[in-house]
Amino acid sequence: MTVHSDTVPNITLNNGVQIPQVGFGVFQVPEDSTQATVEAAIEVGYRHIDTAAAYYNEAGVGAAIKAVGLPREELFVTTKLRNGDQGYDSALRAFDDSRRALGLDVVDLYLVHWPVPSKDLYVETWRAFEKLLADGAVRAIGVSNFLPEHLRRLLDETDVVPAVNQVEVHPTFQQRGALAATREAGIAVEAYSPLGRGADLGNEVVTRIAEDRGVTPGQVVLRWHLQAGRIVIPKSVTPERIRANIDLAGFELTAEEVAEIDALESGNRTGADPAKAAFSQYR
Repeated sequence: MTVHSDTVPNITLNNGVQIPQVGFGVFQVPEDSTQATVEAAIEVGYRHIDTAAAYYNEAGVGAAIKAVGLPREELFVTTKLRNGDQGYDSALRAFDDSRRALGLDVVDLYLVHWPVPSKDLYVETWRAFEKLLADGAVRAIGVSNFLPEHLRRLLDETDVVPAVNQVEVHPTFQQRGALAATREAGIAVEAYSPLGRGADLGNEVVTRIAEDRGVTPGQVVLRWHLQAGRIVIPKSVTPERIRANIDLAGFELTAEEVAEIDALESGNRTGADPAKAAFSQYR
């Protein structure tokens, strides 16, 4: 089964750039299997690939892009700045390293991976991102794991509003305050770990809806995200799940089903706390 890429909706970002609403994440995909995994994802219809310098697999993503031979404009590629590379000059150098690893002249979306407030470099880093945007090296710039206070500071002290805030969101961890602040600023919400790293798929509400609909639990949760207007980047190395995670156009959740999933919020964060995270992301 191949999903025609036209069936995946686009989200228009605040600078007019369009991003496919369903992307393919490569977090924790080993470098030696990244190329084959990304090629398989592109083969079944993904046109949005999300990587990061901290994943140490940008070169594998780049090799897959080269191997499949699609026109460059048909693929949307995101990468992210490592925490240890924050700062104006170091961010510019790190971007060049990522661009070389990916084999791309222009990156579609470049994100500040974490705010790392203890280092107080994210405003300076953002100014480097603004330069990359002005120079045409990137089509859009954004942030990841930014809480309302981090967003407010960027909005107050810099010129370009982020196009995206990529944050952990799934049924048992919905970050409603962060999402509201993001949307109020005109920034698109992108959900990472959209399935709660698999932990939310066994929830009885999710499994019941999936059984009623004749779809997988993962498809139910991803459809819930799409109907809320979020971009999603599910990750899998299993061919059947890679295919299922993009095959979301054949059904729609009712308002009652959405409300049932909304009610699953339990504060179940699976990643680090952005208010405290300060790791360099170097090996």
